[in-house]
Amino acid sequence: MEIVISDKLRAAAPEYFMVLIEADVVNCATSEALWQEIEEYSAYLRENVEVSQVNKRPGIAATRQAYKSCGKDPNRYRPASEALCRRVVKGMELYRIDALVDLINLLSMRSGYSIGGFDGDKIVGETLTLGIGEEGEPFEGIGRGVLNIAGLPVYRDDVGGIGTPTSDNERTKIDLNTRHAVICINIYGQDMSVDDTISLAERLLRQYVSAENVVTRIVK
Repeated sequence: MEIVISDKLRAAAPEYFMVLIEADVVNCATSEALWQEIEEYSAYLRENVEVSQVNKRPGIAATRQAYKSCGKDPNRYRPASEALCRRVVKGMELYRIDALVDLINLLSMRSGYSIGGFDGDKIVGETLTLGIGEEGEPFEGIGRGVLNIAGLPVYRDDVGGIGTPTSDNERTKIDLNTRHAVICINIYGQDMSVDDTISLAERLLRQYVSAENVVTRIVK
């Protein structure tokens, strides 16, 4: 997969880079071992973080600043990493979806980065372009219905938008039939180190969805 970062996005978020991971996977129901990892980290967050501190994490704070620079209010459209951590810290359970989605959510909470997770076989074309959403641009967020992505960073394939740091699109969402995972870890400001983030991502993928042919690269 080729990644192109638009000039508009670079101007709004000059420190941005991403970790792109592609892998062949066998998605499945979430195992008890994976759910235990999620619950253990959730307990850690609840014990050590106040709700008011969540948006102060470096990775989340930098993503929020990028939203402002792009023209979006991060209090109305929270980055996914922030929304996940807030939900946990407030004592709410996470939704149990499937192994690939749930491990991406765990990675997002632990790293502080919002992550796009896509079924690579549903992406149209060989290029993803990261730009800024336009007024009236169609986008159906997963479980959210029509989402106003104007002013949000957005990945587009040959058809249109497939992912923002707030929500990915129904059209390219991961399901139990997903066999080719495309994972975009969005780093607007560093939180967990890049090496640690990659190591954790690759470990989770291999352990819980039998990932093979894992290709990881940094795109700036």
